[in-house]
Amino acid sequence: MKDGTGNGDKQLGDADYAALAAFRHAIRRFQAFSEARATEIGLTPQQHQALLAIRGAAPGEATVGHVAERLILKPHSATGLVNRLEALGLINRETAGDDRRRALLRLTPKAYGLLGALSAIHREEIQRLRPLFSEIFDQLA
Repeated sequence: MKDGTGNGDKQLGDADYAALAAFRHAIRRFQAFSEARATEIGLTPQQHQALLAIRGAAPGEATVGHVAERLILKPHSATGLVNRLEALGLINRETAGDDRRRALLRLTPKAYGLLGALSAIHREEIQRLRPLFSEIFDQLA
């Protein structure tokens, strides 16, 4: 019988709550790490995340709409963010070949350098945290 909490028949115990709390704490620690690293090289955390979204997009997908979706922003907020990245010389807009109304976002060499350095540091941190996350996931299984 469902209990009205959205978790079906399985009741959560103290260990489940402890694991969920540990998971949220680990995510927050990683987020704080990420924000600090971005700030150290002169980017806001949101700018870093936008550059990563653009770099990680499939060919032809890096648009303002894609940035808005990946960063969970309203379109006008994503437009402002993209405008600031362009003013900083970190991205360029190119007209899409298949739809002249659409602008594709491209990283500049400066952005590639900054993002490459940040991503290497982030990958190291993720590798360091992997055992912790694996342990938490095992507790929640």
